[in-house]
Amino acid sequence: MAQQTGIIPLVGTLNGINFYYLNGKPIARRAGGGFNGKAIKTKASMQRVRENANEFGHCSAVNKAFRSALVPFYKGYTFTHFHSRLMGLFTRLKALDTTHKRGERCVADGIGQEQGLQLLQQFNYTPACLVRQVLPFEFRVSNTDLALSIADFDIEKVGFVEGATHIALMYGVLDFDFNSLVYEMHMATTLVLDRFYAGSTLTLEPNTLPSGLGTTLCVLGVRFYQEVDGALYVLNAKDSVGIVVLKCL
Repeated sequence: MAQQTGIIPLVGTLNGINFYYLNGKPIARRAGGGFNGKAIKTKASMQRVRENANEFGHCSAVNKAFRSALVPFYKGYTFTHFHSRLMGLFTRLKALDTTHKRGERCVADGIGQEQGLQLLQQFNYTPACLVRQVLPFEFRVSNTDLALSIADFDIEKVGFVEGATHIALMYGVLDFDFNSLVYEMHMATTLVLDRFYAGSTLTLEPNTLPSGLGTTLCVLGVRFYQEVDGALYVLNAKDSVGIVVLKCL
């Protein structure tokens, strides 16, 4: 690789030389080298590349389905680096799979390991809006109807973001098959509370119950609103939407 000199820097390929810009500087280097599709598919030395590609593709598919399942909690909002952070989670889960050989390891078998459900539950889904800090209360999920209850609730302790007049609590039970990527989300009726809410106990009960497709995740989300002339408007600040997994079964 060499830096171009001359009055007019070139861009493109000429006589086997690639001309391009790198960090704002005109660069020239010999064309070719690297990997081509045939080599990656057939060369023994490319075996690790093939294995990594297979597992990456699998984790990417899981990521896409999982993000789609969580859409009710953040519809209309865009998280920064949400895709890449979840890829990190599913890559770690895949690495827990001790059943399959490298290149065929899968997220579902990783979740089946002792640490799998812990990783899924303890992962920090929305670092800019930590639900357990916004709602510093004890969460209880019933083992029978999977209803969520919050005792000793005090609106004064809720961590409202700047400009917010209301907070919405969204609760759902996600039934997710990490093998087939089929899922069902069973949502409770959303609770919208203003800063003057006087109740001390909250209960959110899913309208339907999971049928046993796969892993069950009890998910709580928060979203902040601002009231203007009697109407509620969604806040889109980076700390205005939060998601946490309370329990995995």
